[in-house]
Amino acid sequence: MTDARDDGSWLRDLILGGQDGLVNVLGIVLGVSAASTNVKVLLAAGLAATFAEGVSMGAVAWTSSRAQADHYEKERDRRREQIRTNPEQTRRDLQRIYGEKGFQGELLGRIVATISADQKITLRTLMNEDLGLEPADDRTVTRSAIIVGLSTIAGSLIPLIPFFVMPRIASIWVSIGLSAVVLFFVGAYEAKTSVGDWRKKGLQMTAIGLGAAFVGYLVGKLFGASG
Repeated sequence: MTDARDDGSWLRDLILGGQDGLVNVLGIVLGVSAASTNVKVLLAAGLAATFAEGVSMGAVAWTSSRAQADHYEKERDRRREQIRTNPEQTRRDLQRIYGEKGFQGELLGRIVATISADQKITLRTLMNEDLGLEPADDRTVTRSAIIVGLSTIAGSLIPLIPFFVMPRIASIWVSIGLSAVVLFFVGAYEAKTSVGDWRKKGLQMTAIGLGAAFVGYLVGKLFGASG
């Protein structure tokens, strides 16, 4: 059975990679189009950025997830040592955690006594409830890196697709429109699976993405005008 946290992590990685790749390459498409009329140059720059960005994002996702896993392991060892050598402090930590949840008196004492009786449960409680940390194994770390890398490549290809089959000027507008539609649906879907109004989130994602890509156009225009 799939953990809900895994589903959320998978979706977050997919959106992160896809959005980053799409916006990055759309910016390159607009920038190169403003500086040059050569479609081959545009495709070469876009494809180079696509695969470089995919590898880079995957690597960053791996190192980030690995760092979180290392942090979890370090804190787990520290709390395990505390449970072994300082049971009174451990009980105080448990009393604080469940006291903040509204438990008091005899009931709070029974909860603390029950959890304290099992070191594995105590450790898991301290890691999750006190530190807000979840374990991450190598399989999860690798999966996250692969999803981010592949979704980055997939998102990066979207602005380039029109240039393979259409004239340059038409391709620019179709690329912008296609990217806007994808960004809107990504934002709307993210809102549907979490919180917020899907229309507002979709428009927000579209505006941010196109705004960032427009910076690429301005840079290309600057260099095109000065070239």
